[in-house]
Amino acid sequence: MPGPLFAATIEKAAKRKNAGLLISIGHGIVEIPLMFLLYFAMTQFVIPDAVKITVMFVGGLLMIYMGAQAFRNRNKTDEKHESSKQDSLIAGIWTTAVNPSFIIWWLTIGITLVINAKFFGLLGFSVFAVIHWLCDFLWYTVAAVVIFKSRRFWTERVHQAIFIFCFAVFVGLGVQFISSSLWLAINTLL
Repeated sequence: MPGPLFAATIEKAAKRKNAGLLISIGHGIVEIPLMFLLYFAMTQFVIPDAVKITVMFVGGLLMIYMGAQAFRNRNKTDEKHESSKQDSLIAGIWTTAVNPSFIIWWLTIGITLVINAKFFGLLGFSVFAVIHWLCDFLWYTVAAVVIFKSRRFWTERVHQAIFIFCFAVFVGLGVQFISSSLWLAINTLL
């Protein structure tokens, strides 16, 4: 699903060929433990609306902040702002951990996948978890390599458009998360 993790991949891949690999590892650092936590514990609990509202609201604010940071850094060249390997790894961890749609997805749709995989025991669930993460790994790695290899065709205008796109994705998702949290809060109170 296009979202903050993909926007971060686009941004980082412009500077590093292996950005997608590192972003997907960072994503896995958050996702795999969450999957196993759900497998062992969360299938027995209902997530309170207050938790969903808080996660969506705070995540929305963080997404807007990340968009503002991407926008602020849009004119920095590789010489002024050299991206380190750790930047991509941290981007994978950060954009996964603060993305409320990721968390809500795993606590709703994802929990269904966990319950279905649970029928096959811990080994079956482990195979599901690894295959699920490998799909993310391949997608973000290939996408980053393609972006990195095509960057020589990027004019300054294309470069600016990509950063504006990343900014719009982050801010748009942030606004959507905040408005969803407010809508859920209003509906909960009624």
